[in-house]
Amino acid sequence: MRLFHLIKGDISFQIKYGFYLLYGILTFIYTFILFVLPVEWRGIVSHLLIFSDPAAMGLFFMGAMILFEKSQRVLNSLAVSPVTTQEYIFSKMMSFAIISEIVAMILAYASHQSDLLLVFIGTLMTSFIFSLLGIIVSTQIQSLNQFILWTVPVEIVCFLPPAFSLFIDNMVFKMYPITHCLFLIRGESSHIILSMSMIIFTIACLWFIANHFTKHMFKKIGGVHL
Repeated sequence: MRLFHLIKGDISFQIKYGFYLLYGILTFIYTFILFVLPVEWRGIVSHLLIFSDPAAMGLFFMGAMILFEKSQRVLNSLAVSPVTTQEYIFSKMMSFAIISEIVAMILAYASHQSDLLLVFIGTLMTSFIFSLLGIIVSTQIQSLNQFILWTVPVEIVCFLPPAFSLFIDNMVFKMYPITHCLFLIRGESSHIILSMSMIIFTIACLWFIANHFTKHMFKKIGGVHL
């Protein structure tokens, strides 16, 4: 029940500060783009759109969300409450995953994806990875400018190898863990066991790091400048 209220609170925050409105507008724009594109292009464009935006939104917006919580002293209350760092992290992951899935399913349906289940799983796994990366970065910074600066190298490391794998037949790119998220979003099920194993291992490692940094953040709560 406590976890449910945490997720509900995070979703209310996202609605209040326009996350859902923003992605409602973006979904309309993306869907329009898909409809005007040639049919043969829709698949790859929709894969890249889902992977690089709704699935990765945790990386883009986690900093703003946690910084607002710091500035509004929400974390001060959570630090002295029974809420655990694991519950705090999972709540953030699930709240971003919900909106990511809504947008991804609309785009997948609009582009006539053949395997919506794999798109759903791939989007969920990708959302978890990027949300954990967003939490790791957010716990280490004190301003929105810092967050933007710190996420640039993370974006390069996360986005370039999967994007290159679409056009370059290279084993290094294809064995990159986040590339397997893109494979699932594309509906590639030939190596699903390998893909899921690598993705789950990556999520487990990031969870451990995020939990460590979140505990440290709770111990050193202070003011921030937005």
